[in-house]
Amino acid sequence: MSGSTDWVPSLWMDTFEELLYDDNELDYGDQWTLNFNYNQTDEVTKEERKRGWKVYCHSAYGNFQCGSCGKNWPSARVVVLFRYRLRGERGTVIMRPFGQACRRCRDDEFDLPGFAKKEVEHALLRLFSKVRKNIYGDEDDDDDNGSSTCSTKVYTRPHEASLCQACIMGICCQDED
Repeated sequence: MSGSTDWVPSLWMDTFEELLYDDNELDYGDQWTLNFNYNQTDEVTKEERKRGWKVYCHSAYGNFQCGSCGKNWPSARVVVLFRYRLRGERGTVIMRPFGQACRRCRDDEFDLPGFAKKEVEHALLRLFSKVRKNIYGDEDDDDDNGSSTCSTKVYTRPHEASLCQACIMGICCQDED
């Protein structure tokens, strides 16, 4: 399934649960949940900040398939945005994957990415590292000090901002590498 082009929310939910409860990635006694919101942005209002919301933008390796013409393409610059907070003993993560448009069709339709399980695990482990640091005050155990991280895959083509939904919205992570 490493080449899957389908957006599969259950892969993210199941991996989130495995890392939380089987691997004890956030072993602080709090209950954490993962939800999806396909309209969220990276802007956190003053009111949201007061309520504890934080944002983490991650750049991952994913695969796309055009819903119109069926063309497939890989991308090492798939933006995944996470909002997270802890209220009492209940932690919430809200995730949004960003799509890309097909170079061939150029129809302004953004297709959502498919991910390999290994890539999902990597993204969630980076998120949990941010949660441990920003919610629980632990040291960030990753050695890259940026707020985003990219796949170790070799980029064969330049990132096309005009086809990237996150770039168009002004929130692509690509310049933070």
